[in-house]
Order: sequence, then structure tokens, then C-alpha cells
Amino acid sequence: MSQPPKAFGPSDPSGITSVFERLAGTLALVERALRDQLPSDANLIGPLGEHVISSGGKRMRPALLLLTAELCGYTGPRRVQIAAALELLHTATLVHDDVVDTSDLRRGRPSANAIWGNRRAVLAGDFFYARASSMVVEDGSMAIVERFADTVRMMAEGELLQLQFSFDAAATEAQYYDVIDRKSAALLCTACECGAILGGSTRGERRSIAMFGRELGLAFQLRDDALDYERSSSELGKQRYADLREGKVTLPLLLTLKRCTNGERERIGSILKRARQADANAEAQEAVGEEDLGAVIGFVERYRGVVDTVRRAEEHVARATHAIAAYPDGFARQGLEAAAGYAASRVH
Repeated sequence: MSQPPKAFGPSDPSGITSVFERLAGTLALVERALRDQLPSDANLIGPLGEHVISSGGKRMRPALLLLTAELCGYTGPRRVQIAAALELLHTATLVHDDVVDTSDLRRGRPSANAIWGNRRAVLAGDFFYARASSMVVEDGSMAIVERFADTVRMMAEGELLQLQFSFDAAATEAQYYDVIDRKSAALLCTACECGAILGGSTRGERRSIAMFGRELGLAFQLRDDALDYERSSSELGKQRYADLREGKVTLPLLLTLKRCTNGERERIGSILKRARQADANAEAQEAVGEEDLGAVIGFVERYRGVVDTVRRAEEHVARATHAIAAYPDGFARQGLEAAAGYAASRVH
């Protein structure tokens, strides 16, 4: 009988470390499959791809696919191919996101666009999208191809919606959730559902597994948005308050705007308006000054924007674990529960 994941104490309250230790052998095959996609006639692809792939990500998406496939009764080799394809898709989005966000750091290291420039980074991201698509097609499952294509569409829409609502003090929670559902939760949802497809699950079973992935993905992004207000740049691996500097109106700020006084709301709105004008004039690095940052951060703290964002993330974790509660107990289900707990409790 499978042993439950072992928690590692205060530094690993979810027990996620032991889950990844258990999956290490298969994840090593996923890593190999990822790097097998890098050879190209364009000499740039290899070093750029290696730089991004080796930047220290936990491989949460491949792990979710491996776990959901096992939960649904499949432990065969197709898991490796699809897990690698989804991680390569994720890699492509990271490369493009850093260009869109004019970010110079990714997990504490220079981003691809900071090293090779925006044009080369965008084209390399396109290459990764193409290779990931080929890997899915090679597998031969039309259901997985459909999920993959739909996910690429949703993620692109999420990025565009985020730009649409940036710097907007009148943005709503519904609009925010629409962005993170498409931009962040969609890929985690697809990773889980592809595992269920590999396991030959019924439509109802697929829906419950997909629901788990979506709720986990929402929790993951909510925690990410809270961390932007909590942690130092060295802990985050990116500039502190990057979302606010880029005009992203995330849940901590949305909750603050809902609760603050009219005068405070007007001040936040004027700061965002000035930031939008600076961004439009290609002055993004100066869009939000330190005095403005301090004022907004003070409001967020006063009105419990971060605390209640974390609480909301924990509610999504509860929904995620409920979605798979009917599945047999064992390593796969406990591993998924640990992943859900990690999504809301992680510190970087």
C-alpha cells in the first residue's frame, strides 16, 4: 500500500517535498524529454532554452499530471511526453510574460529578454510553443490536443484581459478572477485533466479532476499576488511590488479599494492614472514612485488586503480537496492534497 507523504515540519507544512522526492525518477524523465526539444538549426534556442528550463521551477504542472494520471489508474510512459509538453508550454508563457511585463528577473536570475533581447526572446517562446504542440500531436489523443489548444487560447486571452484592466481603479473582482482563471488556473486545470484522460476516466471524473486543478490554480495565483506585497525581492526572485509597479490591480489592492475611504480611493486612482501615463510613454520603471508605493502599501496593510487574499486562497484549496475526496486514499490523492496545501502556504 502507498505510504502517505511525510511532512517536513514548519519549513514544509504541506508535505510537498516528500511528494517530489517520490516522483523524482519520473520527473527526471520529464526533464530529459524537455531538453530533447531544444536542438535547433537556430543556435540561440539551445542556450536560451537551457537558461529558462534550468531556472529552478518546481515542475508543479508535470507533477500534477503524474499524480492525477496515477489517481485515475495510469502509470505508463505517455505521462512523460504530455507532462513535458505542458511544462514546455509553461516555459513559453514565462518567456513571453517577461517581455510583456518588461521584467529583468525570473526566479532571481536575469530573464531571457534581459540577456538576449525582446525580439529573440519572443521568437524563442514561439519555438517552444511549436515544439510543445508537436509533442501533444505525436501522442495521438485528440482529447488532449483539444485541451492543449483551448488552453493556449485561454492563456492568451488572460494576458490581453490583464493588460485591458491594468491601472484601472474601477476594475472588479469578477474581472480579476476572469484574468487569473485564464492566465494561471487554465494550465494547471489542463495538466490535471490530461492526467484523467490518460487514465481513461469518464466525463464526470474528468470534470472533478479538472475542478481540482482549477481551484488549485486559483489558490496558487492568489498566493502569488499576496506574496508580491509580502516578500523581499531576494525571496521572490523578482522586484518587490512588481505587480503594483506594472499597474496590475490584483486582489490585495481590489479588497483595499472596496474598503477604503473615498479620499483614499481617489488617491490610489490618481497614482494608477499617473502610472498609466508613464507606462504609455515607455517610462515603466518610473511609473510608480517610492512615495506612491509606500502610500498604497500602507492602505493595503490597513485594510487587510494581503491577509484576506491568503484566506481566499485557503478557501479555494478546500474546494480543490473536496473535488477529489471520493477517490481512493493513497499516495496519488495525498500528493494532490499536499500540492493544494502548498499552493496556499508557499513562501516564494
